[in-house]
Amino acid sequence: MKTPGLDKLQVADIADPGAPGPGQIRVQIYANSLNYHDYAVAVGGLPSAPGRILMSDGAGVVEAIGEGVTEFAVGDHVVSVFFPYWQDGVAPHSDFSHVPGDGIDGYAQEIVVKPVNWFTKAPKGWSHAEAATLPCATLTAWRALVVEGNIKAGDSVLILGTGGVGIAALQLAKMMGATVIITSSSDAKLEKARALGADHTVNYKNDAEWGKTVLGLTGGRGVDHVLEIGGPGTLPQSITAARIGGNITMIGILTGISGEVPTILLMLKQIKLKGVIVGSRVHQQDMIRAIDAGGMRPVIDRTFPFSGTADAFRYEEGAQHFGKICVEI
Repeated sequence: MKTPGLDKLQVADIADPGAPGPGQIRVQIYANSLNYHDYAVAVGGLPSAPGRILMSDGAGVVEAIGEGVTEFAVGDHVVSVFFPYWQDGVAPHSDFSHVPGDGIDGYAQEIVVKPVNWFTKAPKGWSHAEAATLPCATLTAWRALVVEGNIKAGDSVLILGTGGVGIAALQLAKMMGATVIITSSSDAKLEKARALGADHTVNYKNDAEWGKTVLGLTGGRGVDHVLEIGGPGTLPQSITAARIGGNITMIGILTGISGEVPTILLMLKQIKLKGVIVGSRVHQQDMIRAIDAGGMRPVIDRTFPFSGTADAFRYEEGAQHFGKICVEI
C-alpha cells in the first residue's frame, strides 16, 4: 500500500537563485540522504509548510562565492549542516523550525544559494552521496559517542539497530578502538554488522531479555555507552545493559513518545541519560577531520535517482535497509 503523502510529492521548476551575495556561496547539489525525520515530513507526520522542499542533508560543489568568502573556493566539495543556526556552543533549538527540509526549504533541489556557514567541506575523496550521509545520522552518532560520551579506546558500546545512525555509530566506535555490541531483529543484518567489525550481536526479536544478555557479554559489568533509539519500549533494557555510571544517549523514539521508565534502577546505577538531536557545525567539522584521519567510509544500502525520491522513501518505509539510503540529483 502506498503512503498517501508520498503520492503527493512533485518535481517542480523553481527560479534560479542567482549569484551569491556577500558571505554566501552558490552550490550545485548532487546528492541527498534519507533520514527518518525526512520521511516523517514527507508523509505528514511532522507538519510543514505547503510546498516545502524536502531533505535536510545535501552535498555538492561550490559554483560561485560571494564577497568576503574565504573558507571555500569554486570547485570545493561541500556538505550541508543540519542546524544552520547552531554554529558552536550550547544548542539554541529544541525543535526543527530552523532545519532544512522541515521548518525551512531543504536540499532536494539542484541549486542553492546560502550563507557560507550553512556548509562545511566534505571528507576528502568521498562521493557526493557518501558526503550526504553525514549531517544528520553520522553527526548524531558522533555527538552521542564523542561529544557527550567522551568515548576512548577500550570502552564498550551498545548500539540499538542497523539503520543509518546505528551503522555510523558502529563504524565510529570501531575507529575509536571500542568494543561494539549491536542489536537487530534480522540475523542477516547482524551478519553484515559482524563483517563491519561488530564484536557481539543480539537478535532482540528472539531475546526478550536482551539487556541481561548484553550484561552477560560484558561479564556482568555492563556497557559504557548505549545509543538508545527506541525510547520507552527499549529504555528499561538499555538501563539493565549499562554499567554503573554509564552513559545512555537517547537519539530516537521509535517505540513511542512516552512510557514508564524504571527510575529507581536508573538512579541506583547512577546512569547519565541525555537526549540528543544531531549537533553543531563545529561538531561536524571535528567529525570530518576525524574521518579524514581514520579512513572511514559510509555504508550506502541503495541509491535512487531524483525522480524516484518517493520510491526511496517507500524503500525506507519497508525497514529492510542496512545503512543509508541516498538520492542522486
